[in-house]
Amino acid sequence: MATHQARKRFGQHFLVDEAAIEAIVRAIAPRPDDVMVEIGPGLSALTQPLMRALDHLTVIEIDRDLAARLRRQHAEERLTVVQNDALTFDFGVLGERLRIVGNLPYNISSPLLFHLIEYAERVRDQHFMLQREVVDRMVAKPASGDYGRLSVMLQSRYRMVKLFDVQPESFDPPPKVVSAVVRMTPLPLAQILVKNQAALSQVVARAFAQRRKMLRKGLGDWAPLVDWSGLGIAGTARAEELSVEQFAALTDSLLAAGVLRV
Repeated sequence: MATHQARKRFGQHFLVDEAAIEAIVRAIAPRPDDVMVEIGPGLSALTQPLMRALDHLTVIEIDRDLAARLRRQHAEERLTVVQNDALTFDFGVLGERLRIVGNLPYNISSPLLFHLIEYAERVRDQHFMLQREVVDRMVAKPASGDYGRLSVMLQSRYRMVKLFDVQPESFDPPPKVVSAVVRMTPLPLAQILVKNQAALSQVVARAFAQRRKMLRKGLGDWAPLVDWSGLGIAGTARAEELSVEQFAALTDSLLAAGVLRV
């Protein structure tokens, strides 16, 4: 079988370490009747062991050649191959209780994570391998150097756990960075603090646009409309010091003031 040349434009680094593959599949713990979706199956490093545990698997692959290869290798009743860009794909057509997995290309990881927020109500859990630096930002706590827009937006919708690191030599070609595996479990509706994600996104984006500034200056003309003492936010606070709960309260305050376009 002809080998496949990794394509830089797709950020392709193929997982080849059997021990790492086994650890990831063990963390996912697939069951036969799971509605499993794999993003970027590549050369089937995860696809093959997942299929051994599942009745059916759906994969989303942007690379036309790899999609064609997968169709040749597997029967359609066992593997559905969707040749599409995960960044624009409508995951809602795949059903409910989705379990989404993948070794995500570093160059699209953040935008893809934001795209998937739209489908969180349809998702049971997500297991992704990403650049470790991105995972550290995803799970970061307030007042830490890694805490930022990605941390707040994802933690407002998911419970996240960093599972383990994966070294560069586990891939071909090896990336220049260490990877990590993260588990993302959507929060129950009762635990979601902000019902309007678009509003929260506006507030968080403005707050972290100038993260070194005190929040009261960084929010510009919104600041006078906020009851800072009522929200329990210190006058000297910077965006990176606010918890997800405080961002939720700040968003509600600005929604009530009518300054957010939603």
